[in-house]
Amino acid sequence: MRAAVRAGLLDEDAPLAAFIDLRGIEETAAALREAWPKHLDVRHAFAAKANCLVPVLRTLRGHGFGCEVASAGELAQALAAGFTPRELVFDSPAKSRAEIEAALAAGIALNADNFQELERIDAFMARAEAGTHSDIGVRINPQTGLGGIEAMSTSGEHSKFGVPLRDAGSRARIVDAYARRPWLRWIHVHAGSQGMASKVIGASVAAVAGLALEINQACDERRVVGIDIGGGLTVDFEGERAPGFAGHAQAILAAAPQLARGEFRIVTEFGRSVMAKNGFMASRVEYTKVAGGRNVAITHLGAHVATRTAFAPESWPLRVLAYDAHGMPSRERVTTQDIAGPCCFAGDLVARAYPLPRLRQGDIAVIPDTGAYYFSTPFRYNSLPMPAVYGFEVVSGEVRFTLLRRAESIADVVAETLGQVTAQGRSEAA
Repeated sequence: MRAAVRAGLLDEDAPLAAFIDLRGIEETAAALREAWPKHLDVRHAFAAKANCLVPVLRTLRGHGFGCEVASAGELAQALAAGFTPRELVFDSPAKSRAEIEAALAAGIALNADNFQELERIDAFMARAEAGTHSDIGVRINPQTGLGGIEAMSTSGEHSKFGVPLRDAGSRARIVDAYARRPWLRWIHVHAGSQGMASKVIGASVAAVAGLALEINQACDERRVVGIDIGGGLTVDFEGERAPGFAGHAQAILAAAPQLARGEFRIVTEFGRSVMAKNGFMASRVEYTKVAGGRNVAITHLGAHVATRTAFAPESWPLRVLAYDAHGMPSRERVTTQDIAGPCCFAGDLVARAYPLPRLRQGDIAVIPDTGAYYFSTPFRYNSLPMPAVYGFEVVSGEVRFTLLRRAESIADVVAETLGQVTAQGRSEAA
């Protein structure tokens, strides 16, 4: 923070900025690789929705990640970051016919969400003389239960994702679908993300691994060769504990011994657990006041860059750190404060009644653990511009910053609503 202030990255003209720990990404990537036994064939595909900034995706690729995409936009960003088709997995639940055909023609791995999508793939395969080099699977909803945040749980009885495994007649229909399609060689499961216990995720993977063995037996061959097990490792937003990749992997392999024995190739799709701890946002305190006896700090940290926390604070609590105007940890007396944002609605708070060294006008409020799903995917409320994003690393005791996304100007905001944003304006940081 001190280096950022000295470099002029946080001042009255730029009161909000985001930062990404480039060395932290490298260390996280190494921890994820080391969590899985060396004898297993495991590919880690970063979930692009967690942080879709092209320079970030490019950095992750440099550390050995593939990329999982859930829309045509994320696919285009991943390709711009340098990922090859063989390094990509396409998982959208609402793929158009054109998106399916483009992915299969390029050789991008694809997981079909439902039987109607399989029929679209059938049509492509019937027309394509050379077929496809894509790894194709079906997403299964094992219906093993919900986690602590229902909106993040995708293995409930009524989930919108995948083919339900336990509905009447569904299991037999899945097995038949694989028996009739020799090109179906993969199977996919993703039980959910934040709030999901490793035990529930392990049970979901075990259920699909058992299904894969049943399919292979019915086909009298090793039809399913790989299982895409998704992501789902919960992040500790209220403390500094790093994601426990090793324990998560152990829980999955204990629940699904077929994977531990190397009977299937494995793809993972971690996102939040890779990037959350490697990013933070910082804002100058614009004003302070007292309301109802409680201190309130008005900052530029609001729903536009912390959407989930503002609208669902119980599910998405964030820590707040206090720094003085020079970027040094505040030495003020701790008091209870609301940390409010700039958006024009009463619920625009990133922390309520939060114990923190008293913030004063011109001080800096920091919210850690926001490298995923926060500043990288802003909410277009009140037409507030997107902040600059800087990568940083410490070299020989000196903090060095790299611009990853330029700050959006008011002119950019107006141009977008006029439909006049240029390709150059959107790709400048890349």
